Amino acid sequence: MILSIDVGNTSSHYGIVDGQTVTDTGHFPTDGFRGGESKAFAALIEPLLIGVTAISFCSVVPSINAHLEASLRRFNLPIFHLTYKSCRGLDLAYPHPEEIGQDRLANAIAVQQYHGVPAIILDMGTAVTFDIITSAGYEGGIIAPGLAVMTRYLHEQTALLPEISEADLLNVEGAIGKSTVHAMRLGVAVGFSGMVDALLARILTDLKTRGEAEPVVLSTGGSIANLTQDWAQKSLFVKDLTLMGLAVAFGRQV
Repeated sequence: MILSIDVGNTSSHYGIVDGQTVTDTGHFPTDGFRGGESKAFAALIEPLLIGVTAISFCSVVPSINAHLEASLRRFNLPIFHLTYKSCRGLDLAYPHPEEIGQDRLANAIAVQQYHGVPAIILDMGTAVTFDIITSAGYEGGIIAPGLAVMTRYLHEQTALLPEISEADLLNVEGAIGKSTVHAMRLGVAVGFSGMVDALLARILTDLKTRGEAEPVVLSTGGSIANLTQDWAQKSLFVKDLTLMGLAVAFGRQV
């Protein structure tokens, strides 16, 4: 069993991974590591470590990596940091591999291990990312604004538009807004789904033109519920894909 930690810009996600089974998941504010070693985080995860043989992490916040590792050393377990340099078993068919988000590498490794290639991964977080893995390896992807970015921007950059939450975007009815909030909900919810559909269609067309086999499409991330209902048929949702990939990446080192 591996303790996997995915350090994001605002929140760090963790869980105990045994193959494709992920238990004891939780979140911890990334800011908790910025000032140095986090005893609070160490105390939070210590009860989960019975039977755990190693710790694997990825991070999109380089400034906290040393503090995270310092927080984990007290457990006397092997600590593995997934980077483009330590990414074994996945070819990086990408001109500048150092630019690839480490969480995206973890996702690609998990899909490669458990679902095969070619594959398209849709990760719905602060940003919406598409990653494409083929027989050539990790080829690249697309980065677009996430739901939270869209709603926050509308509110912050206009004097009269209120702030709406992601929960407000579920099950939006109608096609013509009958109030400011209703109009915003339609614009973001329907527009967001349309953006994702258009990006996926472009990728599928490109892969087909190149003669690639039909790819598996996987989705992950908390905002997936805000997409239109037909996305349940368009993709296979895997809740803790990044954490699984971190565990696989560690296993490839030994």
